[in-house]
Amino acid sequence: MSKQEALHRHQIIIKKLRRNPCTFEEILSKLRSESELYEIDLEISKRTFQRDVKEIAALYKIEIKFNRTKKAYYISDDIEDTYSDRLFEALDVFQLLNLNQTISQFIQFKPRKSTGTENLNGLLHAIQNRYQIQFRYEKFFPDEIDSRKVEPYLLKEFKDRWYVLAYDLEKKDFRTFGLDRIYALQILPIKFQHPQTMDPKLYYKNSFGIVGPSNGEPQDIILKLTNSFGEYIRTLPLHTSQEILEEDGRDMLIKLHLIPTYDFVFELMSMGANLKVLEPQSLADELKNRFKSALELYADEVSN
Repeated sequence: MSKQEALHRHQIIIKKLRRNPCTFEEILSKLRSESELYEIDLEISKRTFQRDVKEIAALYKIEIKFNRTKKAYYISDDIEDTYSDRLFEALDVFQLLNLNQTISQFIQFKPRKSTGTENLNGLLHAIQNRYQIQFRYEKFFPDEIDSRKVEPYLLKEFKDRWYVLAYDLEKKDFRTFGLDRIYALQILPIKFQHPQTMDPKLYYKNSFGIVGPSNGEPQDIILKLTNSFGEYIRTLPLHTSQEILEEDGRDMLIKLHLIPTYDFVFELMSMGANLKVLEPQSLADELKNRFKSALELYADEVSN
């Protein structure tokens, strides 16, 4: 039985038990129906199911127990983290694409250039084992390529791009590098020590995107959204600190606590007339000035 089938089976079992407790026969019935849909054999014995329960606990930190009174399995401890969510999402897409060769006419992917994922495994190996790395880095400016030697700390995804947070040995500061602009990656046989005061997972805690904490202090930000757009933001929060303050059926007030960097400003601008910044005034003024500059560009076109 392939690893792909095992991961697919784990996903089905977890989703089934997240809805409600089930007997082994009910789980087996679900696996049979999924087998028919995806044209693979997911049917298992009770012994294999017990092995799956152990693997699910180890891989996803989800504990499945058996209630002898109800003769049903249930999830007793479930940490729904980003890692497992993305793993299941990737499996969903992979399984869909594997159904048959004629589905391309029914699916449209967003066109984009390479995101540098070919370097993910090498970078993760260097991060886990604390090896220095060296690479050539292409900036957004034409014909500008630097050679960098860094200590890598964290891989981060943002807006369909992958980045690596690293300590630049020449600049003596932390920098974020886009994987799609990294070339000739080398893992050096040189170990480095993590600084005691730096937690990579918390580096972007107060950031919207990839701009780090060196660009200011976090602030309380209050936004007024149109209700229809507010519902969109409710289901796809701008930041982990997002809090809904009030809603009246027409408008929604939300509060964020983060550093208002330029990437956050651009995100707010993309919302146009659906949003108004109430606090802080400095952020409201910055958006006003940017929108004013944009209007002046169009005014110049009309006058010409």
